Amino acid sequence: MPLFDIRNKELKTAALNEILMVITEHTAGLGEQQYQEVIIMFAKNVFRAIPPSQNPIGDEYDPEDDEPLYDSSWPHTHLVYEIFIRLVESHAFNVNMARKFVDQLFVYRLLTLFDLEDPRERDMVKTAVHRVYGKFLNLRAFIRKAMRHVFYEFIYEDERHNIAEMLEILGSVVNGFAVPLRDEHKIFLLKTLIPLHKNRCLPIYFPQLSLCVVQFAEKDCSLVEPIILGLLRLWPKTNTTKEIMFLNEIEEVLDVTPQGRFVKFLTPLMHQIARCISSPHFQVAERALQYWSNEYIVGAVSENAEDAMPIVLPAMLKYSREHWNK
Repeated sequence: MPLFDIRNKELKTAALNEILMVITEHTAGLGEQQYQEVIIMFAKNVFRAIPPSQNPIGDEYDPEDDEPLYDSSWPHTHLVYEIFIRLVESHAFNVNMARKFVDQLFVYRLLTLFDLEDPRERDMVKTAVHRVYGKFLNLRAFIRKAMRHVFYEFIYEDERHNIAEMLEILGSVVNGFAVPLRDEHKIFLLKTLIPLHKNRCLPIYFPQLSLCVVQFAEKDCSLVEPIILGLLRLWPKTNTTKEIMFLNEIEEVLDVTPQGRFVKFLTPLMHQIARCISSPHFQVAERALQYWSNEYIVGAVSENAEDAMPIVLPAMLKYSREHWNK
């Protein structure tokens, strides 16, 4: 690298560190012009065209074999993110001054950065979006709408978006929803989050998605029935890993469900549990049998034993006699 380039990089690093120090120690003294300059600096350094993906997408991606693409300019980019995040996090942050420069277009361009392959930057984007959502009340509805659009694209058009980080943000958003839930939030759950379970690369973002769904069930028990029935409709036929994920998520949902509501979906659920117990894949069968180690679920099923046991008991008996892995 030419000496001139090295010197320029050193100067830029020093300048960014100085800005970071000022933001950290003197946010209260910033005026509107300084807010504008910091936000423009952030936009010029961070917003750019997303290069074509160099790693496989979807279930072809293997995190053990496919190395993440790391951006060589990260030392500077990281400082730029730190400056913006530190500014928005500050107790002295003036949202009225910043609102003129952090608008819907700014948020949209920020969300597109979730397509970057460098996991370090995606993590910083996640933090930046989270902080903007927390401070800019006027942008919350737009952020939810923009994320919903990304999820629709992911479900119906392409799999480019790295949605795990976006779902992680959504988990915090859902946790903050007031009850009773608004209809738009319920529709978002049923029309967007449940369909995300059918995607072939579910394992990449399953923990974040499952957390969102369980939080909805905790906030409104009337949603448990459509959640359970929706998952049963999308049940994977040949993917053992996804079947175990579905069993895990349903158990978590059942754990936050009042026992009196089990009767609304017990019959179709028991039919699916029976099929899983009869599965030739021992891991699926074993995971389904673990439901009977959950005292809460056993108690709820016992209240409806006349309906449940004729469905599931034959599968248990058959498993005990015939399963190849016994």
